[in-house]
Parts: sequence; C-alpha cells; structure tokens
Amino acid sequence: MEIYHQYVKLRKQFGRWPKFTNEGAEMIADVRPNEEHAKEYIPRNPVITVTQCVPEMSEHEANTVAVILASKAMSHVEGGWPKDIDYSEAEHTIRYRKKVEKDEDYVRTVGMLGLEVEELVKQNNAVDIYQEYFTGVTTDHSAEVPSVKTVTVFKDPCQQYPRSASYVNWHPDAPKVVVSYSILQFQQQPIDMPLSSYVWDVSNPNSPEFEMTPTSQICCAKFNLKDGNIIGAGQYNGQFTVYDMRKGSSPTETTPIDISHRDPVYDIAWLQSKTGTEAMSVSTDGMVLWWDIRKLSECVESMALREKGSETTLGGVILEYDSAAGPTNFMVGTEQGTIYSCNRKAKNPVDRVKYVLTGHHGPIYGLRRNPFNSKYFLSIGDWTARVWTDDVAVKTPILTTKYHATYLTGGTWSPTRPGVFFTTKMDGTLDVWDLFYKHNEPTLTVQVSDQALTCFGVHEGGSNLAVGTSDGSVTVLQLSTGLCEMMANEKSAINNMFDRETQREKNLDKAAKEAKIKARKEAARKDEVQDSVTEEQLKAIEEEFMHATAEETVAA
Repeated sequence: MEIYHQYVKLRKQFGRWPKFTNEGAEMIADVRPNEEHAKEYIPRNPVITVTQCVPEMSEHEANTVAVILASKAMSHVEGGWPKDIDYSEAEHTIRYRKKVEKDEDYVRTVGMLGLEVEELVKQNNAVDIYQEYFTGVTTDHSAEVPSVKTVTVFKDPCQQYPRSASYVNWHPDAPKVVVSYSILQFQQQPIDMPLSSYVWDVSNPNSPEFEMTPTSQICCAKFNLKDGNIIGAGQYNGQFTVYDMRKGSSPTETTPIDISHRDPVYDIAWLQSKTGTEAMSVSTDGMVLWWDIRKLSECVESMALREKGSETTLGGVILEYDSAAGPTNFMVGTEQGTIYSCNRKAKNPVDRVKYVLTGHHGPIYGLRRNPFNSKYFLSIGDWTARVWTDDVAVKTPILTTKYHATYLTGGTWSPTRPGVFFTTKMDGTLDVWDLFYKHNEPTLTVQVSDQALTCFGVHEGGSNLAVGTSDGSVTVLQLSTGLCEMMANEKSAINNMFDRETQREKNLDKAAKEAKIKARKEAARKDEVQDSVTEEQLKAIEEEFMHATAEETVAA
C-alpha cells in the first residue's frame, strides 16, 4: 500500500521562505489489523542479548627468534688460473700470461676496454664528482630540545653472582666496548665467583665478541691507542696484564706479582709514544708504575704519591694523561680528595709532584682535561663537579656545580663540544651540563637505571655514551645532534669564560691575602703597650725617689 500526500504551490512562489501555521489533524490513511496475520503470530521465549558499542579486540604476543651474529674469517688465495697451472710457481704463471697476451681475442678485448676507460677518464677530468658544495655550512641547533635515546643494553653473562660494571672503554676505531666486571667491596667476593670480563659489539648485544679470562678479577681495562686488538687490564691483585684479541682469551703478558701493586689497580693509561707499547698504572697503595708491554718482567719506573717534604703517601684511584698537556705531564686523583699534578721527567725526583689541589671531601672518581684546551680540567668527587685551571697561582676551582642530594660516581668532558660535560650519580641518573647556555643546573637529566651508575665512557665521536650500573648492565645511549655538534663561536666563548673566571679567582685570592695582612697589622697594633704616664707624674715620682734617697743618706 502506497501512502502519499499532495499539495499545490504556484510557480512564482518557488524559492520563498515557507510560512508555517497551526492547523488541525488530517487523516491520510487508516490501516486496520489483519486477523489472518494475527492467527500466524507465534510468541517467542524471552531472550537476553548483550551488544557492545566498541569493536572487539584480542591480545596476542609474539616472540621473534633473536638474530645471533658471529664473526668469521675467510682466507682468500690467488684464483682464476686453469687447473693445470700451479699459481704458486712463478714460471708457470709467467708462461701462461705470455701465452694469453699473444692471443688475438685478448688484444682486441683490451683495446675495446681501453676506449671505454678513456671516455670515463675524460668525464672524471671534466666533472669533479667528489666536489663538496656546502662546506663550512653550520646548522643552528640552539632551538633543539636536548634528548637521549637508548641504543642497546649489555647484560653480564655471568648471572650467578651480581657483579658491577667497574670500568668501560670504547674502541678507538670500531663501535666496540670493553667492560670490566668485578666486586670491589672488601671481603665480599665469593670463592667460586666468575672472573671473566668481555668485549661487546654494539651491533650484537646478545653475546660478547671476546672474553678475557684473568687469574684475578679485572678492575679496569683499556684498548691500546695504536692497535685496537691489544687490551691493557689492571687486576684486583695488583697485576697489569695485556690481552691480544687475535691470540685467545688468556693474557699474553702479565707483570710479576712481586713487582706489581700491593692493592687493586684502579686505573691505567696508555702513553703517547712511537711504539705505542708504554703504559702507566695507579693503585691505592700510593704508587704510580710505568710499564712497557714488550718486557713486563720489570717495571720501567715508579713514583710514590707523596708531597714534597711529606712522608704521607696517598692512594690513587684515577689517572689523567693527555699528550696535549705535555708528553711527561699527568694528574692523579686520590681517595682522600686531593689532585696531584706531576711531571715524570722532573730534574729532581723530589720535584715530580708539581703542586697539590684540595677541595673535595671524598675520593675523586672523575678527572679529565678539556679536549679543546688542556689548561683546564674537570674533577668529580663527593657531591660536586669542579673545573680547575692548570695555574700554580690559582689553588681553588674556577667553577663548581651545586651540591647534589646524592653522591657523584664519575663523568668526563664531551670530545666534540668544549662546554659540555657529563656526570653520573648514585641514584641512577645521568646529568648533561652545557656551559654554553647555563651554569647553575644541568641541561638534561636522564634516569638511566634504578641502580647506581658505577662507570662511564664516551665515544670519540661524541654522540654515543656507555654507562655501567652496579647490577652489571651497560647501557649505550645516543645524544641528540645539539649536544654533540659544536655551536658557532662556542670554543672562543668557553675559553673567554674560563679566562674570566680564572682572573676572578686571582683577584679574590689577592683580596683575601690583603685582608689577612691588614688584620694582622691591626692585631699587632692593638698588642703594643701604650705608655700612659704624663711628664708631671714622672717628675713627681722622681722627686719622691730623690727625697727617699736623701733621708736614707742622713740616717746613715
């Protein structure tokens, strides 16, 4: 049944606004119920239906198979010779080469290839395909928000006992890291504790690339500066060992125990030399020892950490060696909070300690010179990080960070930006300080782990950091571009700031000395005895004395 309603409107009223009025109801159709349909009606039992207004979702988990990378080598020999030619015999190869050179096809082929190569050489001479068009263009990253992202995490393969990552060092050329695992707490080492330390590849965090198996746990390890396959390591028993990754996991050379340190070796440094085989080590026994890995059976030289005219020897915990500051100059941070500036080749052995700086209230865990100006260096200890100048006239730090609520455990300068340095803390946070923008607080604070951060290393490229924790894990972080690329005029601005702060410290020290001299003079002036007897009183006393003397004479 079709129901419709019709109304009529004039053509000239098309498009006008409608005018609505109230009218009475009008019946258009009347549909009566059909009794035949009612007879076919069947009542249905009650049914409860639930309907969701959102699409149904399901949760699934999938664990992909880890890709395990392995390093393999292949030995290539000279090939391409026929089976009847022995390539190891020079006569056979020369005879066959002359035979081929006389072949007409060979001469024709070489001639055709020569024409093609000549055309390519002409093109290369006409257009420099290696020309750089945008040299000297710098990008401004000042508006970029500082950030850090995690690249990978290395876990200690020995999970039987919780060992801390005590030292981390980057390979000079490849993206590899050597990590030292140890338990340095006194008498806390289990008898069957694993002693191995490992070399990790950033591209393969599942398994270590190389394992070092020492006789005592390794406290520190560093790659050689000239040969990345050689690793120098300082052990808990005081020995200095050398590993060659090409010769297996056992040490290739080890110092004799009777001439080694008496305490754990906490830091080592490779020296700048022609052979690249000289190294130095420091320990809490108060000795600095020099070694040559070509002959580790004897110590090249030794030095006690003792001030001139003092008999007290202090234990060293960190070394700082930078050839830019002089091939014989080095610095040592002690567990008493002092910094020793030394010269190995002093004229008098007593004068090898040039000066001593004090200021920290605990062991120094970070000591590094600025890579852009070796005159200034950074020290990290107790709750602060301090910047010093290598000037005998200034004995106080030129810059000091605020006192943190937790202990600082390490840090260093950025190798690509002169005003950026890093600090690690016991609460598991990493602070990035940018002196080019602000001094009073860090530019970026990252919560790396819930455990204490125990070691720290930065790659020479400046963008990758390796941070070790007390549970044995090492996290590799990548900095944003603004934190690793130098800003325009940054180097000169930072140097001017350091010079200004150095001069300010000199002025303050001069003013303090003048104030002490003035106070000493005033105190001396007050202590002088002032004569308050007048001349009249002096005459009266003299007359009384003369009168008493005359009476004694008459009586006699």
